Amino acid sequence: MKKLLLAFTVFAMSFATYAQIETPAPSPFSKVEQKVGLTDVTIEYSRPGVKGRAIFGDLEPFGGVWRTGANKNTIITFSDDVTIAGQDVKAGAYAVFTKLNSATQWDVMFYNDTNNWGTPREWDDSKVVATAKVDVHAIPFNVETLTIDINNLTNVGGTIDIIWEKSYVAIPFTVPTDKLVSTTIDKVMAGPSANDYYASAVYYLNEGKDINKAKSWIDKAMSMIETPGFWQVRQQSLIYAAAGDKKGAIELAKKSMAGAKESGNQNYVKQNMESLKEWGAM
Repeated sequence: MKKLLLAFTVFAMSFATYAQIETPAPSPFSKVEQKVGLTDVTIEYSRPGVKGRAIFGDLEPFGGVWRTGANKNTIITFSDDVTIAGQDVKAGAYAVFTKLNSATQWDVMFYNDTNNWGTPREWDDSKVVATAKVDVHAIPFNVETLTIDINNLTNVGGTIDIIWEKSYVAIPFTVPTDKLVSTTIDKVMAGPSANDYYASAVYYLNEGKDINKAKSWIDKAMSMIETPGFWQVRQQSLIYAAAGDKKGAIELAKKSMAGAKESGNQNYVKQNMESLKEWGAM
């Protein structure tokens, strides 16, 4: 029995050892990350090799839809809304499929369902958010491994390049750099927002920094908010109390408590009642 147990243990250990062996993938995974203007563009795909085969028109027949890679479908992600070949595309992740019309012209399609392994079992045209009709350029040498890259970079766009075997296509896209920069400029030039003043005031209160400055900031924030929330007024009351303005703190605590009661927030009602007792108002 002991010999049988020993033999089983050795077999189990041997199997576990072999189970941990890792071998190279035939089509290795690749990830391209590129900042274009202020927009992050990421491409995740697997890279098959030519391996002596005829690819376009043979392994990938003309008229068919190619997954634009191997294994799981190729996915491209944009952090902002972009324009692809003149078509508006929302920020997000898209699968990339290519209809191989001929040796000289392809349709590269951006599909809003990325949960596929290869091409979808049931193709849905309504999920195609953009189609780039691109010319295929013959290159005078063989590119063994599929390469997808982002090139021809400017502050406002670039191209998604697909190169394999002796074929090259470039899909133009633009990014909203000017809009993003202009929005930032307008915000900075307009000065701090109500949230900026509010967050700064609460930070100064919590960290025991210049409380008079915190009081000035919280007042500024409240003057910019049309209807301050009871939780915001609560912070204002605490800042007033810390600044030595007990009368103002009591008035604000009562206001916060009324708002909390109206909203059914018993936690804030309790907090304000405790403060009012502490400040001698109850």
